[in-house]
Amino acid sequence: MSTHPTHLAKPNQIRTALSAYRVMAITAGVALFILIAEMVMKYGLGMDNFLTRNWSYIHGFIYMGYAASVANLGLKSAWSLKRIVLNLLAGFVPVLPWVAEHRVHLETTALLQRVHPAGGPAATAQDGQPA
Repeated sequence: MSTHPTHLAKPNQIRTALSAYRVMAITAGVALFILIAEMVMKYGLGMDNFLTRNWSYIHGFIYMGYAASVANLGLKSAWSLKRIVLNLLAGFVPVLPWVAEHRVHLETTALLQRVHPAGGPAATAQDGQPA
């Protein structure tokens, strides 16, 4: 009996979802630090500038992109609902998006290696190029 989920997406779909997730996790982590700086400037120092007026909205859109990338990768990699929610919550804690991204990258790469070993017939894309 197989030890991996049978309802995974195709390897290329998972790799694409992983790439998007990695970009969004890094971006969300940076945006979170900017949000913290913006809040210190706005509420701690009483500053009023473009950043203090607009960054909260920008950060919200970035987080929504991060959330979409988590859901996309989670569904394609057959994550549990708990794992998806925990990854979504990682976007609220400074530094944690980067820690989660590193861990998810390692685990997803290992999953792809187990399910579709390099050089096997399933590791070849439809156009004949390695997946």
